[in-house]
Amino acid sequence: MRYLIRLAYKGTAYHGWQKQINAHSVQGELELKLSLLLGSNTETLGCGRTDTGVHAREFYVQFDTEVQPDFKKLAYKLNRTLPDDIAVFEIFPVSENFNARFDAVMREYQYIITKVPDPFLTETAWHRYEQVDLDLMNRAAGLLLGNHDFECFSKVHTQVNHFECDVQHAAWIEQDHLLIFTIRANRFLRNMVRAIVGTLLELGTGKITLEEFELILKSKNRSEAGQSVPAKGLFLTAVTYPESAGIKTSARQHPFNTLHEQRI
Repeated sequence: MRYLIRLAYKGTAYHGWQKQINAHSVQGELELKLSLLLGSNTETLGCGRTDTGVHAREFYVQFDTEVQPDFKKLAYKLNRTLPDDIAVFEIFPVSENFNARFDAVMREYQYIITKVPDPFLTETAWHRYEQVDLDLMNRAAGLLLGNHDFECFSKVHTQVNHFECDVQHAAWIEQDHLLIFTIRANRFLRNMVRAIVGTLLELGTGKITLEEFELILKSKNRSEAGQSVPAKGLFLTAVTYPESAGIKTSARQHPFNTLHEQRI
């Protein structure tokens, strides 16, 4: 039987989602506790990969087991044994053919910037002093919409078949002392969001023009784009699967918040 876990994690203490030799990962922690609770070695597959220090408010993980667990009890026990920076919300069965990574049709990321020092956001937002032209940055974000080659915003030497992504939404909003960038697409390249945010900030602070931003997008050259922003402000906030996958989840829209929401 194949099951799916919906969880969230604060990535500060981890070298990303994926387990690695001699590195602390979210997947490593989850597989260790899941194997202990199910009584057998249990491997998992996540809906994607997050880099060191990146967080996830909504993340899906599949695993196979011959045991038919009580979902609520298993979620409860996982939350009792996992570190406090990983929270399991629910577990439910899925089709044997379901693939948590490749069946996803949309992912959403947010990048959080705080304009004032905030001791409660030191590990989950990037503090920036400079004033930015948010309207201009949103005009540039509009150029990202649609199907484009995003090689200029991809980490170099990435092993992918192509660099095309279909961006469905990209926009900045200002909320109190926060600047929040939200972007949704069918797929993302490694380091893509952090490079886009860094380049948009160069535009918003007058280092480049809108015309130069458009040329960067067309350049397919990573060295033309801006520096990547720190990982700590980046969140994977939503993952969407097609209705045909038959996933029944109580997942809700997540406003900007912390991981201190109610656990199962």
